[in-house]
Amino acid sequence: MYLPKWLSLSGAALCGAVLFTSGCAKMPRTAGTGASFKGPLGLQLYSLRGEMMKDVPATLAKVRGFGFRYVELAGTYNMTAPDFLALLAKHELKAVSGHFNFDMYRTNAAGVAAQAKALGLQYAGCAWIPHQVEFDEAEARTAIAVFNAAGKVLADHGIKFFYHTHGYEFQPHQGGTLFDLMMAETDPRWVRYQMDTFWIVHPNQDPVALLHKYGKRFELMHVKDMKAGTERNLTGKSNVNNDAEVGKGILNWPGILEAAQRVGVKWYFIEDESDDVAQHLPGSIKFLESVKF
Repeated sequence: MYLPKWLSLSGAALCGAVLFTSGCAKMPRTAGTGASFKGPLGLQLYSLRGEMMKDVPATLAKVRGFGFRYVELAGTYNMTAPDFLALLAKHELKAVSGHFNFDMYRTNAAGVAAQAKALGLQYAGCAWIPHQVEFDEAEARTAIAVFNAAGKVLADHGIKFFYHTHGYEFQPHQGGTLFDLMMAETDPRWVRYQMDTFWIVHPNQDPVALLHKYGKRFELMHVKDMKAGTERNLTGKSNVNNDAEVGKGILNWPGILEAAQRVGVKWYFIEDESDDVAQHLPGSIKFLESVKF
């Protein structure tokens, strides 16, 4: 997911319909979880960006109607943070994480930390590293420095920083990839990762192998399927309608989810950027509830 600079973020904090604190009891069962897949599962609200731009309250009611309790944020849609937070609370939704623009981490990490802390987020992440045509080593090293510095600042404020994979990081580098370089040189104390499954398969990588290779560095996951026949490359870009209903695309979900559970992924969010997301979500949820591994 690429976020334009004008998007601002907010969060909410609920444990079911009760205000969430660190002392909350065991999390309730969430939509999409079942005998094998345990979640917890939420929705990246960017999936419904078109509806959010038109009617935030109605869209949040729809999200809750699908059975979600948790969300990841991609903007407050011209609402103040307190007002957006109140709407999330009204609809019994808890914001766990959100994405901020790369330049915000580069120029004002303390400001990002303050926003995230004020908005009740556990995680603040980055989903896109600006780069020219093909992502290169110099751009990767710039990002590494920014992420290490920003991650330390956020940690000092009690917020966990993560980078969301987007496909272009898998350019070859010294027998591996630039993603391997990023993993090697970002400090695990300050930098975590969110695996977007679509953007691992798009550059012809194996999500299961990467989960086993990097284990607990992946604390979050975007559950996103891919239509058969989708062109694969290292651009980090693809038509949004190449997103498929989870379970109806080409990804090996039993293998991915088993590996993710084994290595300790803590949060899962469906992200479906397609025009058919509202039609896909019920089937995606049902699939995750019934998948066996």
